Amino acid sequence: MERQNRRSPRKKIKLESHERTKQEEEEEEEEDGDGALAEFSNPVPWQKIEAEGLDCDYALLFSKKEADHLFKQLEEEVVYSTGEESMVQVFGKVYSIPRKQATYGDTGLTYTYSGVTRLACPWTPTLEYIRDAVTKTTGQTFNFVLVNRYKDGQDHMGEHRDDEKELDPLCPIASVSLGAARDFIFRHRDARGKQSRRQIEPVKLELAHGSLLLMNSPTNTFWYHSLPARKKISLPRINLTFRRILLDRKK
Repeated sequence: MERQNRRSPRKKIKLESHERTKQEEEEEEEEDGDGALAEFSNPVPWQKIEAEGLDCDYALLFSKKEADHLFKQLEEEVVYSTGEESMVQVFGKVYSIPRKQATYGDTGLTYTYSGVTRLACPWTPTLEYIRDAVTKTTGQTFNFVLVNRYKDGQDHMGEHRDDEKELDPLCPIASVSLGAARDFIFRHRDARGKQSRRQIEPVKLELAHGSLLLMNSPTNTFWYHSLPARKKISLPRINLTFRRILLDRKK
């Protein structure tokens, strides 16, 4: 599909199909000598989402049948944090997380966010499967995943940026959603609060069951994101955000 008019003052959302005809593939291989150098190694129809300083790619990665199966498997495999590990620190105060949370990744890996350092549990078979599917689709590798489980629309996530220094700035954050579709809202850092400096429209998405959202650089530098409460939603949702942590930046 063709891109929308670039004169849109708020955001550009365009569908990009990475499918190629045989002739186009042959021409592409002749140009760069290797068809594997394409941006995405396992083509899916991507939706490009752009605004000032915001660059995201969105696609349906899993069919409903496979997404249903993966959700069921994660419900059996994932062990969520309790006690102090289920708390976050905001402006010096400690709060309970309004959702369930777990961290998985490579052996010995830790990740510090919201004032708390968490040790990654070993990958489960289903998390490995989803991670590998994301890698095959994007060409990016990941060594850590944050799992958030929302029991219903009352569970939510406040505005924040995933901009920790230990994250690889060249690697996107890959967000896989399973379960109830939920609104996901980006807000520019200059347009937040009562004393906002600029009038910039928020970018609102609905993350569907089986979907993949790539938050590319420099999105997390300029835009906060949140998953607001939606009281009418009664079904659960599991979200997986795959990240690449730079070991040489960890102390």
